[in-house]
Amino acid sequence: MIRFSPKLGLTLTLGSAQTLAWASSYYLPAILAVPMARELGLSPSWVFAAFSAALLLTAMLGPSVGRLIDQQGGRGVLMASNGVLALGLVIMALAQGMVTLMLAWLITGVGMAMGLYDAAFATLGRLLGRSARSSITGVTLLAGFASTIGWPLTALLENEFGWRAACGVWAVLHIVVGLPLNTCLPKAGDSAVQQNDEKSAPPPERPRLAMVLLAYVFAAGWFVSTAMAAHLPRLLQETGVSLSVAVAAAALVGPAQVAARVGEFALLRHLHPLVAARVATTLHPIGAALLATVGMPAAGFALLHGAGNGLMTIASGTLPLALFGPKGFGQRQGLIIAPARAMQAFAPLLFGLLIEHNGAGALWLTTGLMLLATLVLLCIRVPRVQG
Repeated sequence: MIRFSPKLGLTLTLGSAQTLAWASSYYLPAILAVPMARELGLSPSWVFAAFSAALLLTAMLGPSVGRLIDQQGGRGVLMASNGVLALGLVIMALAQGMVTLMLAWLITGVGMAMGLYDAAFATLGRLLGRSARSSITGVTLLAGFASTIGWPLTALLENEFGWRAACGVWAVLHIVVGLPLNTCLPKAGDSAVQQNDEKSAPPPERPRLAMVLLAYVFAAGWFVSTAMAAHLPRLLQETGVSLSVAVAAAALVGPAQVAARVGEFALLRHLHPLVAARVATTLHPIGAALLATVGMPAAGFALLHGAGNGLMTIASGTLPLALFGPKGFGQRQGLIIAPARAMQAFAPLLFGLLIEHNGAGALWLTTGLMLLATLVLLCIRVPRVQG
């Protein structure tokens, strides 16, 4: 029998639970929005509007969920998230119109606040202190396959049994797979590791300013990430490539994200997370510049964007932990990421309108946002360890 170290076992368990959570919530509308709307007599835009409302609720609840994890640990919160997400999916499967559909997505939004990356990162920070970095990377590496697994499975269920059955199956999986996985997580207690962390690395001299700067960085990153997720094939077509080439290029984003996360673990883990974050914010602008000036293939842009997005996801957990320490990490994480979650809600609509009016010129907005994020990160100094 293969035996894993406790830390590796924690990473594998939480990463598997996160894969299920993301596949059954955030990645659901891409497959089910159209069949949902068709049967309920709605426009697909109304389904996405309900999803956007769920994301806004997730952003609002993030700091409170993080504070609860700081106080009690994340095991109970993550276990409860499986029940809440399952409830939202059941109501979604039974929806008869816009009111019940909106209710289902709002409940799902509560579950996402309790059960996606922010809660997982806060849990790891509570359990492992500053040594959580490798586990955060491992969790994002596993959950990076959420769309790879979730989209085909959701599409298969919808084609064979309908979208209502697809929602029902995901609800059952939360109870029979997700809940047992989160139940296996250790309970949080006062950790000597965390206490030593607090003594060994002071926070930045101006922590509130640093939090505001990080909030912008991640809001910009999440806006760009969500905009590309919704519109990348269409955007690449605006550069002159065919639909088949655009779709094939866009499909490289997922593998690029995973490859970048492996690279972060292998090459950048011994450096401060600020380094990885600065690299992450430069890759999208570099890709856009090469696409516009020297005609780099669409696949090259997709690879650079995907790599940057993969590194940014890790940085959203590791950078606040490294700068501020594990004490109060959950609530602080929720506050920093809240603007990013809100930007996710509006990114598809805003960037879609920009493409309609400017075509591939819409890349100037995403490039500018990420370049400014790079400059912001250069303004943040690494706190010196006092010994």
